[in-house]
Amino acid sequence: MRYSQMLIPTTRETPAEAEIASHRLLLRGGFIRKLTSGLYTFLPLGLLALQKVAAIVREEMNRAGAQELLLPMVQPADLWQESGRWQKYGPELLRFKDRHQRDYCLGPTHEEVITDLARRELRSYRQLPANLYQIQTKFRDEIRPRFGLMRCREFVMKDAYSFDVSDEAASKSYEIMREAYHRIFRRLGLEFRAVEADSGTIGGSFSHEFMVLADTGEDTLVICNGCDYAANVEKARVVLPPEPAEREEAAAMVKVATPGMKKVERVAEFLGTTPDRVIKTMVYLADGEPVAALVRGDREVQSVKLKNLLGADEVEPMPDDEIWKRTRLPAGYMGPVDITIRLVADQEVMGMVNAVAGANEKGYHLTGVNPGRDFRPDVTGDLRQVTADDRCPECGAALTLTRGIEVGHIFKLGTGYSEAMNATFQDSDGTEKHFVMGCYGIGVSRVVAAAIEQNHDEHGIIFPLPLAPFQVIVLNLGVNNEATCRAAEQLYNDLRAAGLEVLYDDRDERPGAKFKDADLIGIPYRVTVGRTWEKEGRIELRSRATGETSTMEYADAAGRISAMIRDELAARQ
Repeated sequence: MRYSQMLIPTTRETPAEAEIASHRLLLRGGFIRKLTSGLYTFLPLGLLALQKVAAIVREEMNRAGAQELLLPMVQPADLWQESGRWQKYGPELLRFKDRHQRDYCLGPTHEEVITDLARRELRSYRQLPANLYQIQTKFRDEIRPRFGLMRCREFVMKDAYSFDVSDEAASKSYEIMREAYHRIFRRLGLEFRAVEADSGTIGGSFSHEFMVLADTGEDTLVICNGCDYAANVEKARVVLPPEPAEREEAAAMVKVATPGMKKVERVAEFLGTTPDRVIKTMVYLADGEPVAALVRGDREVQSVKLKNLLGADEVEPMPDDEIWKRTRLPAGYMGPVDITIRLVADQEVMGMVNAVAGANEKGYHLTGVNPGRDFRPDVTGDLRQVTADDRCPECGAALTLTRGIEVGHIFKLGTGYSEAMNATFQDSDGTEKHFVMGCYGIGVSRVVAAAIEQNHDEHGIIFPLPLAPFQVIVLNLGVNNEATCRAAEQLYNDLRAAGLEVLYDDRDERPGAKFKDADLIGIPYRVTVGRTWEKEGRIELRSRATGETSTMEYADAAGRISAMIRDELAARQ
């Protein structure tokens, strides 16, 4: 493609709306343009990168035995009502009525639609296992779209759904998909980790997120330094240390005046102790009912763990004024002894001895509080946020907390959807059974942004070769020199004939502008035809990733460059 004939509206100005590198560079490089909040137009360069990701995803899904189809984006409400998600999904589900006043939604995901298809078409165990996928536009009405393609309302996603006869068979399908995802992200040239994750609104018993490692990631990852264990911080398991050989003797409980002291640190200092000896009481609304969550004073409640421990659909912290209105308990002075609302405690709290806790009376705390003797929680479990001081639950080694961008998520759904929607097949013994399902998503458009977050510098994007919109950019630095133009044109044609994807910068622009644009849009290899060719008959080759520059004979250039790129791509297969 000739640069002069392509819509590549690069700009030197940094867009005010762009907060992160990928958003800034996609706008500056002319890859996308904003239509309105959370909605973007993909310009030619952006669409080429998107298609590169989709092609690799499609190849690996087909290789894994999945079959591609295309489901409607508009979905009838009755299917979502069958599954129970019409009420549960929340305002991210864009609901509307057609001219006949029937309820519909724009699909944020397609579990209901695919389950409906399966119950109509997959009638026998002989048709199983089946794995059906699509690459399609989705819509989620995000309350605050931001970061460009990272968190927008309309996006491109690959979603796949497996149907099996049993849990054992479904586990095999899950592993096939997990291996396929590893191949996909390796081929894309990304540094990533697969981590244990919470299943969220999709549901199911087990899931893994595929995370591109990047400092700008919204998710915190917990990675073991000694084994393969990795988890999202919402799912990371906390292992209790061994019990001490000798335990303190339980002391009597005493009420102590602590006027104006609501914070753990102030209370601990006033009473001559440390925050890890204080029981912190946090109040949440769980499905509309107040719940008191207990953690050690130097810990934080992990709200997703709390939600799962309670089996709740929604959990949110209660403001102080709301706590008093709903419970008549004074914020900052609450504790587990004789509390009047449901009580859930972190497992670590249950091992505390002679702790400090709120007295449920303004201006007072209790000392000598002992779990089991002085209070008994309704629910106990792993409730707190993991820290870098914790140890790996698998091997006991040290943990590292880092940041990541979710680009894929795979779920073992079980029979939740098939039972709710009565989706059955006839098994080999003639009985009707519910499908055991799996669900597997990749944010195709988000991968483009995540790749840039991981691969950029102060000059622009550094695309990994497999997902770059072009593999090579040829710069003609002598547009007013007939011989140089002929040489650049011939090299462009020779590289294309060798099967490479080439952008030919034939514009009548200053060399500096061409170099800056080439760096900005991140094409992996830059070939320059200019003074070196005019003087020595050689062209210059520069790697965008490493910055290494070399020269080679013009006559050898097309063959050497095409062989180098083929070898690099083959190494990723």
